[in-house]
Amino acid sequence: MNNRNILENELLQVEAEELVHHIGEVIRIHGSIYKIRKMSDFAFVLLRTKRSVVQGVYSAECSEFPMESLTEESTVIFTAKVVAEERSKVGYELLLLKVEILSMPTESTPIVINQKKVDTSIENLLNFRPITLRNEKERAIFKLQEGIGRAFREFLYGENFTEVHTPKIVAAGAEGGANIFKLDYFGKEAFLAQSPQFYKQMMVGVFERVFEIAPVFRAEKHDTSRHLNEYTSVDFEMGFITGFEEIMDMEERMLTFMLAYLQEHYSKELELLKVQLPVIEKIPRVRFLEAKEMVSKAYGREIKDYEDFEPEEEKLLSELIKKQFGSEFVFVTRYPSKKRPFYAMESKENPEETLSFDLLFRGLEVTTGGQRIHGYEEQVAKLKRLGMTVELFESYLMMHKHGMPPHGGMGLGLERLTAKLLGFENVRYATLFPRDINRLTP
Repeated sequence: MNNRNILENELLQVEAEELVHHIGEVIRIHGSIYKIRKMSDFAFVLLRTKRSVVQGVYSAECSEFPMESLTEESTVIFTAKVVAEERSKVGYELLLLKVEILSMPTESTPIVINQKKVDTSIENLLNFRPITLRNEKERAIFKLQEGIGRAFREFLYGENFTEVHTPKIVAAGAEGGANIFKLDYFGKEAFLAQSPQFYKQMMVGVFERVFEIAPVFRAEKHDTSRHLNEYTSVDFEMGFITGFEEIMDMEERMLTFMLAYLQEHYSKELELLKVQLPVIEKIPRVRFLEAKEMVSKAYGREIKDYEDFEPEEEKLLSELIKKQFGSEFVFVTRYPSKKRPFYAMESKENPEETLSFDLLFRGLEVTTGGQRIHGYEEQVAKLKRLGMTVELFESYLMMHKHGMPPHGGMGLGLERLTAKLLGFENVRYATLFPRDINRLTP
């Protein structure tokens, strides 16, 4: 074939994942130049496409453009021949014939991004996020995160849930307290939603089963490896339940589906990031107080807080459960009423505890859920008992007045789950553009 006589507009534009089916053919492919490795009489040119990095070969004999015209991070369209190469993991490489340069960088990257990992501090990693995300492993994190969200959606659709989109500017906080962002809404006081809680409950009265994957906002002044002020919450709510155990059953099946989905559709990213996916057979369930006592007895720790778990206790409990049951997940159930929101249903046997749960994964709480109060009188009575102003919740209580089925649901932190799946100790590594008390850009 005379490469110089090829008509560019007759060539097939090929995606990187399809190249294996075009060995021996001349094609066009676009991307950004990830790395150039110059040898004596040729060069390896790595092309970063939207999901893969493809190796191209420049040679003075076949390439119809000067090597000097290529710079790293230029965006280009190559005309290339796909040639078999046994030494390559993918079985082929590209013989570069022509190039069309679409853009060139005006300055060099402030951080080296084309090595196996971005070797810099977390501050630099996040300060230069639009650039550092171009690293092959950094972007694989968020491709996997996409897969988690896709899996959850597919599973919930399959379980007859309806996806909803609820307001993020609200008149009242779902959980109250000081950790709520206030804003001026045309002269009225409004807030950024801490949770879609009120609205997903309302929609249970419409669709019976609903879910949402969307941002939520917490004005917590924490500066820890586990907290964010904006994160993505995976929420579902289901009606006509007979007990809060059904919510845990549903989440367990959802997580099992998600892990299988990643294995099937995201093996490339799993291999690149060397991810060890957990295996779910049956997630153990332990009552709150029993869990506290287990940790106290096994590690000789005095129980100082009988109302909530300390982060260290969560880690130690996860270690115990892994040893005893081989599970990296554990449901902790029946949290004290004092530490749960006003809409949490209390146990009829023991009003001091709620029909609620947290899911811990590898030492970190990733989900909170439970059964909600569905009766109007019961909900109003609890609001009054807690010293809350009933009139402020009129629009929320409207659904209770007009009949609601027994219902409950959960909220899962997408970034926390991603971080723990990938073995990160800091949730910011699994957050695209983190928002914490110190960071508002980029």
